[in-house]
Amino acid sequence: MNDKIVMPLWTCCLFIVVMNTTMFNVSLPTIIQDLHISADLGSWVISSYSIGYALSTIIYSRLSDMVPIRKLLTVGLLTLGLASVYGLFAHSFYALLITRIVQSAGAGAMAGLGLVLASRYVPVERRGGAIAMISAGSAMAFGLGPIVGGVISQYLGWNGLFGVTCLVLAVLPVLLRLLPQEQPQPAPFDFTGAALTVVNAGSLLIAVTKQSPVWLTVSVFSFAVHAWHLRRAKESFINPLLLKMPGYGKLVAIGFSILVLNLGNLFLMPLALARVFDKSPLMIGLFIAPGAIFSAFFTRFVGQWISRYGNQRFLLIGHLLLAGVMALFALDLASSPLVLLFGYLIFSPAFSATMASLNNETSMLLPQAWIGSGMGLLQLVQFFGGSVSVAVCGLLLHAQRDAAPAIAYQHVYSMLFGVCVVSLLVVLWYRHSRFRGNTGGAART
Repeated sequence: MNDKIVMPLWTCCLFIVVMNTTMFNVSLPTIIQDLHISADLGSWVISSYSIGYALSTIIYSRLSDMVPIRKLLTVGLLTLGLASVYGLFAHSFYALLITRIVQSAGAGAMAGLGLVLASRYVPVERRGGAIAMISAGSAMAFGLGPIVGGVISQYLGWNGLFGVTCLVLAVLPVLLRLLPQEQPQPAPFDFTGAALTVVNAGSLLIAVTKQSPVWLTVSVFSFAVHAWHLRRAKESFINPLLLKMPGYGKLVAIGFSILVLNLGNLFLMPLALARVFDKSPLMIGLFIAPGAIFSAFFTRFVGQWISRYGNQRFLLIGHLLLAGVMALFALDLASSPLVLLFGYLIFSPAFSATMASLNNETSMLLPQAWIGSGMGLLQLVQFFGGSVSVAVCGLLLHAQRDAAPAIAYQHVYSMLFGVCVVSLLVVLWYRHSRFRGNTGGAART
């Protein structure tokens, strides 16, 4: 496989897929008005895609251990592309909701298979750069999604947003021609475990979003059933040995925290710019875009630096920068919108570098046979963390609805700063445990 061609093309497709999570944010008020639905119902246009995207990511990753990547990619992009074509003509809420759910079922292929592809077929000396490229594409998509969505919806209407994801149908034949032929060993697929994973994540997220004791009960019960299933299944969907692997659990916790910071920040920044500084949707996009663009430019160097200086060093540096930005927002957000602009110029590349380091470190830690299941579980936990972050940040803002807007946002950013500090401590713990493991191994040798 010529990774110098495949990985940039893959990153472009992933950019489109990830941007589809944020393009609809700025169009949601118009969708609610056009379809005559409540804001609570309209929020499912966003959350349904996020939930489905997270779950389909691990399913594609897990299937890659037994099904060729080419076949999985074909199914995923055809599902995403054809659903997007249908979305161009969706004029009712339920048609729109079904379209978003089906879109998410296909979209997970790009995120789920991208890291598997890089881990399997990109040489170690270039793997850091390839994974950094993927991370930067995602970061740039998160940043540019609101401005692209605002421009398209303003001139073409919200149905026009589906035209962007239709582009994956044009890229699919090119990728199929470039991807390697695979002959994976046939193996059983744990459909029961996959279904339980879907119920686990979906019920817990709904319980948090709706603050529902009923859904919390359903979630707890589903986790108990899944734990029982893991003890009995021979080839389970979630590989229980992953959770026993030294260091893997710490990396998963770090991944959860990083996405809590990223999606929480991307949820709060537009609201703060609108409510504290009275910025329009277009201006909000213009405030976010420079950080995303700088992150993409920065990526060309991050991959080389990671390969030269190591993943753990950049995990530490990235966390220190993220903590600094969260502290700045928590202390001084109200002084000027330029604080948010310049803060995101640091936050976005720091997030990209941290994600690239984390993914690369995980790919090097996992045995080759566990790449699909290990990277898939990591991504599921990451996207779930992002979805929970948005819900919790929204609940905290609602709880402070009587406070001055600037104060409320500063309080929520203080919570995100706390998450970043905890994640930083886990990074230090991981570095210490790996250092002890290496020195212990050297001493035994």
